[in-house]
Amino acid sequence: MGKSVRKRPESQGFNAQTVQRMLPAAAMFGELRELVIHAGLRAVEMMLEVERTGVCGAPYERQEDRQAIRMGHVPGELVLGGRRVSVKRPRARTRANEEVVLPSWARFSSEDPLTERAVEQMVVGVSTRKYARSLEPVAEGVTTRGTSRSAVSRRFVAATQEQLDEWMASDLRELNLVAVMIDGICFREHVVLCALGIEASGNKHVLGLQEGATENAVACTELLANLRARGLRTDRALLVVIDGSKALAKAVHDVFGRLAFIQRCQVHKTRNVLDQLPENKRGSIRKAMHDAYRSRSADTARRLLNNLERTLRKNHPGAAASLREGLDETLTVLELGLGATLERSLSTTNAIENLNGNIRRITRRVKTWRDGTMILRWVGAAVNEAAKGFRRFRGFQDLKRLVAALDAHTSKLTKTVDAPARAVA
Repeated sequence: MGKSVRKRPESQGFNAQTVQRMLPAAAMFGELRELVIHAGLRAVEMMLEVERTGVCGAPYERQEDRQAIRMGHVPGELVLGGRRVSVKRPRARTRANEEVVLPSWARFSSEDPLTERAVEQMVVGVSTRKYARSLEPVAEGVTTRGTSRSAVSRRFVAATQEQLDEWMASDLRELNLVAVMIDGICFREHVVLCALGIEASGNKHVLGLQEGATENAVACTELLANLRARGLRTDRALLVVIDGSKALAKAVHDVFGRLAFIQRCQVHKTRNVLDQLPENKRGSIRKAMHDAYRSRSADTARRLLNNLERTLRKNHPGAAASLREGLDETLTVLELGLGATLERSLSTTNAIENLNGNIRRITRRVKTWRDGTMILRWVGAAVNEAAKGFRRFRGFQDLKRLVAALDAHTSKLTKTVDAPARAVA
């Protein structure tokens, strides 16, 4: 006897008849949307009227202890769906002839949601010209404003400047930072230096920005000085990861002195050396440098790199000089005895390069940079957007080893400074 097959009822699936029944409903969607918008505006009007009744009492009703009286309606505007919508505002005045501010009106007429919507639309890629098209359409007959190119631009400029000023003045004293990464990103003739801080917990924070013409020592010193003024501690050891720039290394030493552990990015160092070589030599040299940096031993890596430098010295003196310059600072992390994952994460500026990639993605739609202030505002907005997706630093489980190494270095330098004073005493 064959196995019986149970048929699924027609009501459990879609068929041609079901689709045909749905088509009229789909055609009514536009009308339904207008109905919902009208209902929302009507609900707001009712809410305002209830609040006015609370202070004035019911219409045409005698009330000896009435606190305020009705004063009809006047034209007004509320924020709805990223625009300002014209409505009639109910008025009330006290017996002392003072205007009564209804709580709901103060809340719904606030510019804050409108400004937030403008910034959000801009950072996700909507231009000022297309802002109005990106919003949900309103019902026919509803008067709106605030969606023009100039209006959106004004709100974006004001909001991003306020956001940047507040962020650049934020207090850093509560952050338990163990490492700072510094790198620059170019915008035509401008360079913006960005500092990314890493806490002992593995959390990442963008600490500050500095605009300049190049990645020079002056711009980096100003950036670090700003961080110090805002609470970044310079009285204990800190790991500072930078690219191959000698100017950045000088600025770090000027601000932190001997307390700074400088780690130059191994990727940048490899790239700088390869740029000095002919194409047919680059593959073998790249592999040799990669093997040296992955040896997990500072002594082994130093020996391999010194041997490589000697082989390059005669035929490619430029590449040899590039490899020799700051070689020890590319091995700093290897000296600290960290875990393999954390060691790789701290030996390059990849973490801040990822941040720079997000900044480029958000700012690439800007065709004309008028000045450095505009660049800083856009970079600040992009950083704020990128920070929403920050994850903990790769290898954060081993950051306690880094903390121990930094504390030991701080203690060693403190004893060295105190020793002469004790001898004199």
